[in-house]
Amino acid sequence: MGCTMTDIRDTTSHKAPAGSPDSRGASVILNAIQVMRCFSVETPLLGVTEIASRVGLHKSTVSRILATLEQEDLVERDSSTRRFKLGLGLIAVTGPLLADLDVRRAAYPVLQDLTERTGETAALMVWNGNQSVCVEQIASPQQVKHTTPLGTRYNTALSSSVQIFLAQAGFEAARGMISDGTVILPDTAPAALDAYATRLREVSAEGLAVNYGETSAEEVGVAAPVFDHRGDLAGCVMLAAPRFRISQEVLNSLTKACKRAASDVTVRLGGPSGA
Repeated sequence: MGCTMTDIRDTTSHKAPAGSPDSRGASVILNAIQVMRCFSVETPLLGVTEIASRVGLHKSTVSRILATLEQEDLVERDSSTRRFKLGLGLIAVTGPLLADLDVRRAAYPVLQDLTERTGETAALMVWNGNQSVCVEQIASPQQVKHTTPLGTRYNTALSSSVQIFLAQAGFEAARGMISDGTVILPDTAPAALDAYATRLREVSAEGLAVNYGETSAEEVGVAAPVFDHRGDLAGCVMLAAPRFRISQEVLNSLTKACKRAASDVTVRLGGPSGA
């Protein structure tokens, strides 16, 4: 979407032999997960005996698990009953996921409208630290279109969405990712790196990135940043289209529509209008 980039998937499967340290470690983790899953809206407070009965573990085992979880603030003791409840530490663990879900909910109706108005595929992309990830998409109604499975990850520097995220990170951070191969830039000669640095500065200033057939001769992508209520980059809106029907005039129209949609999502997240 927006360009042709490497779809990075971990296809390696590892299964530890029974009784090995890895298998025992996995068992401990599974037991801890089972313990935390005992808590619910209906039963927010539970004692050791109750939990042990629900998960089928000895009380001493459950006590050790709860002690570890309590150290990490994943569970805490209720001051009046001394029974356990889920702790606020879970918010820190789930915070990034909740943020992604918030931006996805906020973006969905805007993406629908964007596809209706442009006739092209609209998507929401987020950054996982070194890749741009597609987390929502409204496919073009046209027979010839560019789409990608949800969860697809991209790491090509010329991708419109990757440009948005690297522009926010700054060129020194981008240079490090390019240097270690995390992000792929076809030409890493000094002159090419200087040109890319200039490009990222322009993307940052304009709030817009364009990939006009640079990573795939058949595809065009445009992207614009989305900010949350803190003013932090939450993701980007992207439009992807077949190059054969994107003239310069149509491209200008798509970039305006994409920037407007990104601004609308920003406002829905509590961010500044016109960001």
